Amino acid sequence: MKFWATLDPRLKGIAVLVLLAFFPFIDRNAAHLNFLADAATFVLLALGLNIVVGFAGLLDLGYAAFFAIGSYAYAMLASPQFNVHIPFWVMLLIAPTITAIFGVLLGAPTLRLRGDYLAIVTLGFGEIVPQTFLNLSQWTNGPNGISALDAPVLFNYKFGLHTLPYFYVGLFLLAVAIIIVHNLQDSRLGRSWMAIREDELAAAHMGINTTKAKLSAFALGASFSGLAGVAYASKLNLVSPDNFQFNVSIFVLSMLVLGGMGNIYGVIIGSLLLSSLERFILPQATLFAHNLGFMNVDFSQFRFMMYGIILVSIMLFRPEGLFPSRQRKAELHVAEIDEALALQEQSLYEEAVH
Repeated sequence: MKFWATLDPRLKGIAVLVLLAFFPFIDRNAAHLNFLADAATFVLLALGLNIVVGFAGLLDLGYAAFFAIGSYAYAMLASPQFNVHIPFWVMLLIAPTITAIFGVLLGAPTLRLRGDYLAIVTLGFGEIVPQTFLNLSQWTNGPNGISALDAPVLFNYKFGLHTLPYFYVGLFLLAVAIIIVHNLQDSRLGRSWMAIREDELAAAHMGINTTKAKLSAFALGASFSGLAGVAYASKLNLVSPDNFQFNVSIFVLSMLVLGGMGNIYGVIIGSLLLSSLERFILPQATLFAHNLGFMNVDFSQFRFMMYGIILVSIMLFRPEGLFPSRQRKAELHVAEIDEALALQEQSLYEEAVH
C-alpha cells in the first residue's frame, strides 16, 4: 500500500487501465463490454469539460456541440456521404483539430463574459449546432443522420460491429487523455487556469495572459470532445442530431459535479457512476418493478429527475463532490478551516498561559 501511495498519479491511472484490459477474459458478457466502451466515450467528454469548468472555471452549458462536431466530422470524412474515406486513426487527429478550432471560435467572442452570461452564450451555441446539422439536410441528411460509416481497420482486421475492439480503443484513448490532462494540470498553463478560476482580475494583474489561457481551455476541452465524437460515431455507425441535445451537456456536467470538479479521478468515477445509473440501475429497477406487478412503471423515464435529486443532494451535503481535489475542498470549506485554526490558536494560547 505504501508503494501505491507514493506512485505517480499518471502511473496509477495507467495501471488501472491495464488491469481493465483483462476484463474481457473475466467477464465475456457482451452487454457489459458494450457498456464500458460507451462509458469510455463519456469519460473522455467529462475529462475535456473538466479542463474548461474544473480547471479554468468557465461554465460551459453547450459542450455537446463539440461532441456533435467531432461526430459529424467523422461521419462526413469517413463514409460514402461525400465519397471520402479517411481512415479512423487519421480522424483521431483531424477531428480534435476541427473541434479545437471551433472551441477557439466560441471562446474568442466570449472572452469578456463571466459567470451566468458565459453560460447563456455557451448554451446558445449548444442549441445552434445540432439545429444547424438538422437543417443542412443536403449534406447531413437532416433528421435521418449519416449512416454506413467506415469501420476502423487495424492490420487488415475490420472492427465491424464487434464490441471488443472498441473497448480496447476506448482504453487506449483514456490512457492518452489521462496523461495529457495530468501534464496540463501540472503545467504553467494549468496553474494559469486555476488562477483565473479563483480570481481572473487578480490573475491578470499577476501577469497571466487571460485571453490566451481561456482560449486554450476552450480549444483543449473541445479537442477531447472531438476524440469522443470519433469513437462514438465509429462504434454506433450512425450520427443523428438527436444524439447531441442539451441533455447531453447537462449529463456530462453532472458527472463533474458528482465526482468532484478539478479532480481527474473524481471526474472519472462520477462519469462511471452516472453511466451505470442510466444503463444498468434504472433499467434493472424497471425490470424488478415489473416482476413485482407494477407494469406501468418505467424508471428510465425519471432519469432526469434522478439526476436532479443527485445534484441537489450533492450541493447540499457535499458541494465539493464525492472525490474532490484538496484545493477545491479547501476553497468550499474556508469558514470551517478558519474556525479550526482559530480553535487551535486558542488552545495553544491557553496552554502557554497555564
